[in-house]
Amino acid sequence: MAANSFDTRAFRNALGSFATGVTIITTKAGDGQLVGLTANSFNSVSLEPPLVLWSLAKTAASVPVFNDAEHWNVHILSVEQEPLSNKFASKGADKFADVELEHGITDAPLLAGCTARLQCRNAFQYDGGDHIIFVGEVLAFDTTDSAPLAFVGGQYALTARKPYEGVALSSSTVEELSSAAYNENLLGYLLGRSHFQLLHGLKDRAGEKQLSDLEFYVLSVLGVQSELTLAELNEYLRYTDIELSMDDLGNLFARQLIALGEDGALIQLTHDGRQESISHIATAKGLEESIKETLGEGELQALKLLLKKVIKLTDPGVPDLWDVAKAVNQ
Repeated sequence: MAANSFDTRAFRNALGSFATGVTIITTKAGDGQLVGLTANSFNSVSLEPPLVLWSLAKTAASVPVFNDAEHWNVHILSVEQEPLSNKFASKGADKFADVELEHGITDAPLLAGCTARLQCRNAFQYDGGDHIIFVGEVLAFDTTDSAPLAFVGGQYALTARKPYEGVALSSSTVEELSSAAYNENLLGYLLGRSHFQLLHGLKDRAGEKQLSDLEFYVLSVLGVQSELTLAELNEYLRYTDIELSMDDLGNLFARQLIALGEDGALIQLTHDGRQESISHIATAKGLEESIKETLGEGELQALKLLLKKVIKLTDPGVPDLWDVAKAVNQ
């Protein structure tokens, strides 16, 4: 291929197909200014001695600072730190404003809440075409259980371990399953079964056997939107394909968990109903935590993201339950 036919943009896109983590590199300039930038060019070099590298474009304004820096820190960001990544990728702003810093073994700024942090001595620098390659000796490091933020194809991504065993629901072979039209890999089956098993687990933990699934949903909805007409309530529950009548709410009225407002049209939670709803939420969060202990934060976040995509794709037009304007007007 001739040099003048080399497509730089296509080459960049090809490199972008390689998934990386996301890091923020920080240092302190000689005049005391704190300097930091987002980079996904980070990589390991050696275990003995412990060396890592990252690269910086020669056109970057921070090149002189990092050239002269004695130390710099690498922060491997967690899935919760996407906004921080965007902040340090921007130009002109005070990147360290309102950012929590901790004391490290050097003067280089040390960010909090990361998946991992490496405190480094600026050991070597190499010419790397239009970039400078910085190699650092790791003097200290620490890690957390937070799932790392990933970057691939020009956008942020979530990491999830790919399981190879322990996930089969049936003892049948792959060949036997593939010959059946209805098998354990059908998305509808997986979504439906996981939903009902989670709801069953929630009821078990809550010790609540007197509420139907729909009554659980009603309390949940009213826990967010405190006053709704029956028609509005049915709009929020449209995804169930069941239209509630006042008779269907008889058990909730009888147990004094819901009541009608003074106008006789608005359904609202009573004090006992709100306490019941709060209790359900606390139980649901406890159940989620127990699942996260097995899945890990990364897989749980990936699962939530994919479920949201499925919901968006199949949404029959359910209104936004967390519509702030509606909730405030109530």
